[in-house]
Amino acid sequence: MHLAQRLDRISEPQTIKMAKLSRELKTQGLDIIDLSLGEPDFRTPQHICDAATQAMADGFTKYTPVAGFLDLRQAICTKLKRDNGLDYTPENIIVSTGAKQSLANAVLCLINPGDEAIIPTPYWVTYAALVNLSEGKPIFVPCGIETDFKICADKLEAAITDKTRLFIFSSPCNPTGSVYTKKELAELVAVFERYPNITIISDEIYEYINYSGKHESIAQFESIKDRVVVVNGFSKGFAMTGWRLGYIAANKELAQACEKLQAQFTSGTNSIAQKAAIAALLGDLSPSMQMVAAFRERKEYVIKALANIKGVKINNPEGAFYAFPDVSAFFGKKDGEQILNTAEDVAMYLLHKGNVTVVDGVAFGSPNNVRISFATSMDNLIEATKRIKYALDLLQ
Repeated sequence: MHLAQRLDRISEPQTIKMAKLSRELKTQGLDIIDLSLGEPDFRTPQHICDAATQAMADGFTKYTPVAGFLDLRQAICTKLKRDNGLDYTPENIIVSTGAKQSLANAVLCLINPGDEAIIPTPYWVTYAALVNLSEGKPIFVPCGIETDFKICADKLEAAITDKTRLFIFSSPCNPTGSVYTKKELAELVAVFERYPNITIISDEIYEYINYSGKHESIAQFESIKDRVVVVNGFSKGFAMTGWRLGYIAANKELAQACEKLQAQFTSGTNSIAQKAAIAALLGDLSPSMQMVAAFRERKEYVIKALANIKGVKINNPEGAFYAFPDVSAFFGKKDGEQILNTAEDVAMYLLHKGNVTVVDGVAFGSPNNVRISFATSMDNLIEATKRIKYALDLLQ
């Protein structure tokens, strides 16, 4: 069988690979603490589940409109106005089977072969894969821990060429937890105003998991709003990962293009999940806020614990539920059995010596780091950080 060459442009996400390896080792009886996946360990709030049950009882079990139920798209518009001060109408909204499909729709509709997409690194692993699938060219702009992993206006403008068509970023950021302020976004907007051919994809899936205050969307700037694609969903803020529901807010032309593309892939997304999503957006938000409070407590513990490990360099994430320590101080060290030369070596060492799974930063375009998810119980985090410290302290 001859498989399509486009498969050579992508690889299995490292996050999924490490989670799979963790499960395999657990089936062998090993006591593995998995800090690889970005999945809240909370149950979906009951009122959302109740709405899904009611939807089934009411007969919402048929095919759905490709763009999503009108009442859900109206609810999304209400949320965008309430939380972000953004004015959209249902014709600007496309509901998809997860925010990942929303991203795929947008990238595939915007990138032609040879087009360039600027991606600040560290970045979520799927951004570059989607650009590659579109036969575009990812242009990576390294952003280090000294700038809290954020791109500045000068670096952005230096990366722009006559082939640049797209800019993709997230705030709060996966994997770093960095959150852009309104001032920082305004500085980027001043650059985009000079380049009208560039569309901005703003991944805001971690919007509610924000420890720094009000979430700021780049779509608030009217001068470029028509070129911004806001991507969001329900998996992180509402603990609805398995429900597979995401959406975009974009100009009418792009929304229609995404609807056309999606009609040939998945058509309309799950009817029951959509009705539950209305309850999520318009119902009681206190369960989400309680979840964020728990994440904040875990973050403070994990960052302090990592900072107390000699050789670990760490920033203080203001959003999401990840720590992204620089572990390059351990490159070239050994525990008597092996020498660690890369972040992948460190990740595998922590797995086999400490029975803790993390994800190496190469997958996110940052070869000196590893990503540690604190979307698990405090008991797990206390034990995991003890194991990490024990393993790293053995290195000489």
